[in-house]
Amino acid sequence: MDVSSYCPLKGLAELFLNPTEMPPYVTKCPSNGLCSRLPPDCMTCNTNYSCVYGKPATFDCKVKPYVHCVDQNNNEQENFTVNMTCQFCWQLPTTDYVCTNSTNCMTVSCPRQRYNATCTVRDHIHCLGNRVFPKMLYCNWTGGYKWSTALALSITLGGFGADRFYLGQWREGLGKLFSFGGLGIWTLIDVLLIGVGYVGPADGSLYI
Repeated sequence: MDVSSYCPLKGLAELFLNPTEMPPYVTKCPSNGLCSRLPPDCMTCNTNYSCVYGKPATFDCKVKPYVHCVDQNNNEQENFTVNMTCQFCWQLPTTDYVCTNSTNCMTVSCPRQRYNATCTVRDHIHCLGNRVFPKMLYCNWTGGYKWSTALALSITLGGFGADRFYLGQWREGLGKLFSFGGLGIWTLIDVLLIGVGYVGPADGSLYI
């Protein structure tokens, strides 16, 4: 019996017969599952130029080499249709892709800074265009500083610069320490600035 002709074992047979020829995407493709539920990396689809942005559309697709899938009747097929929303990958909601994070930009600044991120669409999401794309995002990272701790230090020990020392602003902390909190005026101002989030960690990160 020709093992490679037996449908349930066909993909497994090819893996053992040609292990060095298997493309990387094969590891993401479940064998003998429904074609319509395959991850986008496992298929190639024709562009539907008649689709309307934001509306459901049907796309004609074909499985990639070494990928095996079936229809609702458990019959192996190569050509099938996929229903998805007509939109490009960069237009997806933020929950549908993952982006790189930057720890070199200032999150506490005016105006708020942005950075160039590289975003990748999640495996189970279908969309048009490149699945990896650049995007300008607001700086949004944290160094572990707590807003509640900074505010508490500003209220209780602000006259000694404890709040500024905690936030990594040691120059301002020394200034407050040797001026007794600017005779109380600097201390009151810092309570207000930290309370509204205007003064943040020296490394430019967000509070947690």
